[in-house]
Amino acid sequence: MIDNSSERKLFRILSLDGGGAKGFYTLGVLKEIEALVGCRLCDKFDLVYGTSTGAIIAALLGIGKSVDEIEELYRTHVVTVMARLLPWKKTAALEALASEVFGDLKFDAFKTGVGIVGTRWLEERPIIFKTDIRQAFLGKATFEPGFGCTIRDAVVGSCSAFPFFMKKFVTTSRGERIDVRDGGFVANNPTLYAIVDATESLGFARKDVRVVSVGVGEYPSPRLPAWSIRKWLSKLPTMVFLQKTMEISSQSMDQLRKVLFREVETVRIHTTYTEPEMATDMLEVDLQKLGLLWQRGRDCARDAEARLRELLI
Repeated sequence: MIDNSSERKLFRILSLDGGGAKGFYTLGVLKEIEALVGCRLCDKFDLVYGTSTGAIIAALLGIGKSVDEIEELYRTHVVTVMARLLPWKKTAALEALASEVFGDLKFDAFKTGVGIVGTRWLEERPIIFKTDIRQAFLGKATFEPGFGCTIRDAVVGSCSAFPFFMKKFVTTSRGERIDVRDGGFVANNPTLYAIVDATESLGFARKDVRVVSVGVGEYPSPRLPAWSIRKWLSKLPTMVFLQKTMEISSQSMDQLRKVLFREVETVRIHTTYTEPEMATDMLEVDLQKLGLLWQRGRDCARDAEARLRELLI
């Protein structure tokens, strides 16, 4: 699946941040990238990493979906999931969607290398569901793609932003029951993990690795009507803390990437907006606002088109 033969000149990585409904920005970026390269992204990128909403998109790309197909799923289902007020109802809607989209598919169904980032809550460490034994640093003798879990379980685990979603327990093929929470707690921006896979595990030279790292943008806090339940949810200390934690995680991982892997050519697409009309958060349910995020993502990809051409064409 991952080709590191001598005939390969470059190894291309696509990395997708977490951010809930703000994944519409990601899809806008990817719409332009897919058009630029002229093929499905699973055929262009050798490794696709994702956290939380980025994990959903990464998994869908990995099984061969086009960006348009993923966008249609998001437009149909994101509001359904995010509009649920209670955590167990949000989780039930997400589980239903994952079952509908992925069924019982396991990691051998991916058409390219994939990494899905979650958090092992009790052990206070990351868990990364991977496709290829060559991505493993330790435990190669017992490696199984995705630990033997289904794609849907890995994705739901990566999206389980507790306490706004319920805990997710996944069971490995060896019968281990693991409490997996949102990957944003350890690496909301998974680019660093993906580069380490490529250079340290798969053995590609840093000069031969090309990375496209896509965030979800940063926005002012939404101004919501006083009667809005979402207004009160957004002001809860846990919600403020969760969003701040994920934004800090994204920025810190990017800073580390710049220091540790400065030789790896990378395009990072992630813009900060200050205009009042751009105010939103990870629980956004207004399709008009989400469409605006999608358009901004397309704009940002176009702004980076020359650099993307250098890396991908």
